[in-house]
Amino acid sequence: MADQPSLHELMKKAKEMQEKMQMAQDELSKMEITGESGGGLVKVTMTGRHDAAKVHLSDEVLQEKKEFLEDLIAAAINDATRKVEKASQGKIVDLTKSMGLPTEPPEDEG
Repeated sequence: MADQPSLHELMKKAKEMQEKMQMAQDELSKMEITGESGGGLVKVTMTGRHDAAKVHLSDEVLQEKKEFLEDLIAAAINDATRKVEKASQGKIVDLTKSMGLPTEPPEDEG
């Protein structure tokens, strides 16, 4: 029983974790990540909070058919979203490691 942390220690650790999580969320909200498609013809920049910040269409792509352009925009949004998710997961892993918590999800039993 002597090895178990006191309630005060647990509360202190929880507060520290909450502060670090807030810092990570603040960093993510300021981060801008760009996804692209068509070899850079379409670029979409998102914040770490999944808000679209910018859309860039090359002059060349504006000559294409509407359906093609729509597909490229959707693909660029998807690319940016995946990159934001990867960055978010990286921040969470860094946070959990800094707190001495496991970073691997438990294996499914079943």
